[in-house]
Amino acid sequence: MSDPLLLTVEESAKKARISRAKMFQLLKAGEIESVKIGRSRRIPTEALGAYVDRLRTEQRKAVA
Repeated sequence: MSDPLLLTVEESAKKARISRAKMFQLLKAGEIESVKIGRSRRIPTEALGAYVDRLRTEQRKAVA
């Protein structure tokens, strides 16, 4: 079975190994892209990777 395209907030937090509350903070701040489907909030799997890539780039720039 292939990976899902969209994750719940809880699934995303678990995958990123952060708390659910922290994931909601990141979503509210616009740090991680999400979509609404009805009343549900979903995070595209590639949005998590993009967030981590951004963090890595920012940290490399800070060290240089």
